[in-house]
Amino acid sequence: MAHFEEVSNQSSRHPKPAGLVLQYGTAGFRTNAKQLDHIMFRMGLLATLRSKKTKATIGVMITASHNPEEDNGVKLIDPMGEMVTQTWEGYATQLANAEQQDLLTVLKDIIDKEAINVSQEAHVFLGKDTRSSSASLSQTVLDGVSALGGHCKDYGLVTTPQLHYMVCCQNTQGKYGDATLEGYYSKLCQAFIQLTKNASNRTDDQKHLSVDGANGIGALKVREMERHLKRELKISLFNDGTEGKLNHQCGADFVKVQQKPPTGVKINPGERCCSFDGDADRIVYYYTDSEGQFHLLDGDKIATLISTFLKELLIQAGLDLKIAVVQTAYANGSSTHYLEDTMKVIVRCTKTGVKHLHHAAQEFDIGVYFEANGHGTVLFSKAAEEKIQQLAENPNISDGKKRVALLLQNTINVINQTIGDAISDMLLIEAILAIKGMTVQQWDAIYADLPNRQLKVRVSDRRVIDTTDAERRAVSPPGMQETIDSLVKKYRQARSFVRPSGTEDVVRVYAEAETQESADALAHEVSLTVYRLAGGVGDEPKSLH
Repeated sequence: MAHFEEVSNQSSRHPKPAGLVLQYGTAGFRTNAKQLDHIMFRMGLLATLRSKKTKATIGVMITASHNPEEDNGVKLIDPMGEMVTQTWEGYATQLANAEQQDLLTVLKDIIDKEAINVSQEAHVFLGKDTRSSSASLSQTVLDGVSALGGHCKDYGLVTTPQLHYMVCCQNTQGKYGDATLEGYYSKLCQAFIQLTKNASNRTDDQKHLSVDGANGIGALKVREMERHLKRELKISLFNDGTEGKLNHQCGADFVKVQQKPPTGVKINPGERCCSFDGDADRIVYYYTDSEGQFHLLDGDKIATLISTFLKELLIQAGLDLKIAVVQTAYANGSSTHYLEDTMKVIVRCTKTGVKHLHHAAQEFDIGVYFEANGHGTVLFSKAAEEKIQQLAENPNISDGKKRVALLLQNTINVINQTIGDAISDMLLIEAILAIKGMTVQQWDAIYADLPNRQLKVRVSDRRVIDTTDAERRAVSPPGMQETIDSLVKKYRQARSFVRPSGTEDVVRVYAEAETQESADALAHEVSLTVYRLAGGVGDEPKSLH
């Protein structure tokens, strides 16, 4: 087996630091860039095996998203542009942590378990973000791919969603689109321009948007895309990477957590602004009012705007399609009530983590999913897309219905269905606001968020907490849920839940209530309960006031 010899020779150039153990999670591998060389080589190997197994092109994206600049990471992309399956996440962890002398054994074990034909051709698409460490790490992935005889197409600098898109285009033989950056921009921008033709008399002010690029890859790609927009959207780009540090005091994560505008963005009252994260798969909107008060429109507000727009179009088109919004327990209670009670839209709650939301969204004709952090997209079933196409092509329908059918078709084309995509989501939101003639304040006023508070409690072992009902109720330790229930009863419009962190020994506490004071008090009391019943470490949680 010449390939195995090559793997042996090459892997000695990318040795694993002794004792280092890393876990492949929802975000792939992520840690300080200095510790990732062997990981990149091995993920090149794994992507090649995955390609041989699926007889399809697999993606490898080098990014650490919203992490600090000195970190990096890698994630694998499956044939339809989705995240790699759970079994292969396990293989990734095994391969990453195998000691040097055991690497070939683990590799052969995967080949046997998956019955992989090693002589099958393999194709891998590679992309990277703007971190200084990305260039050498991407070269290491190429080493891994070639060691097993795979072919690699290197896209260089791309956003994470762009690489997901390329993989899907390639494996659908171009049905989803053209697997080039040019193809990506023209598909999204043409759809956006068609949509905004339905917006009457947009002024230059309404066409203007301030974008915070988090000093990352999203800023570069927005610049590349601008000429395709034909001045239908005028973007002022801040934190474009020319001087600031990636994700430092800017970007979607910073804005969401700190509840304030990013550094370096000049905001006039009432102006629409949005922030991407480091690899441009998350987006949040915000504005300041005439009093200088900051208002955040997060993933919940985005999901509400999009699902309301789609529901209205389906009614106008007379299409009987099942639309649902998928949320996690972190979604603000006001958004859930508004969707269920006012919009009469199905709301499904899943465990935290994009892959859970994505799977749940696939169960409906149209599934809208957004995490509160701004990561999300819309999925259309094949059947839904066909019904919309049939309506658009039906010569016997009224002009009104034809217009709505074309609106739905262009909406599908502006969306990147493979993954949350800040650029695609931005174009969709801008088109909806234009068509509905809505200001950012009117969008914000659809419902008022319930005041909430998130805290974390350090514990000696987070596994003592076990949850059910999409992480909304604790089943262990004994007495925990009963205590939370009795605390919640003390406050109006209140709810609270606890869940173990996926990455560190902390328990995350979420509480919301009618006033901020009540939400803070409830969060504190629940934190004390966790500390006492789940083995808290260090000092007791202090009151917030």
